[in-house]
Amino acid sequence: MREIRAALLALGVGVGLWGVWLMRDFTSTQLISVAVFLVGGVILHDAILAPVTVGIGVLGARLLPSHVRAAAGIGFLLWGTLTLAFVNVLSGQGGKPDNMTVLNRPYALSWFVMTAVLVAAVVIAAVRRRRAVRAAAS
Repeated sequence: MREIRAALLALGVGVGLWGVWLMRDFTSTQLISVAVFLVGGVILHDAILAPVTVGIGVLGARLLPSHVRAAAGIGFLLWGTLTLAFVNVLSGQGGKPDNMTVLNRPYALSWFVMTAVLVAAVVIAAVRRRRAVRAAAS
C-alpha cells in the first residue's frame, strides 16, 4: 500500500508541476485570476456547499424512511454534481449575440429532463428496496 500511495503522490506532484509549467507565460493579471478562482472555489466549497450538503444529509436521515435514504443520497449527489456542471450554460455565460452556434440549445429544458430522470430513478430504486425489505421480512 505504501508503494501505491507513493506512486499516487508522485503522480499528483508531477501533474501539479506540469500545470505550473503550463502557466509560465501567464501575465500577472492571469495569475491573479487563477489564484482568485482557486481560493474562491475553496471558500465556496467550505462556506456554502459542504454545510448545505451536510444539512440536507442530516435532514434526509431524520425525515426519510430507511428504504429511501440510500437512493435519495445517491440521487442528490448526482443531481448536485450535474447541476454544478450546468451552471455556466444555465446562466448564459459564454454566449455571444454575434455567434448563434454558442449556447444554442434549450439547456434549461435539458436540466429539467435530467432532474426528472433522476427523481424517477430514485423513486424506482426506493420502491424496489422497499419490496426487497418486505420480501426478506416475510
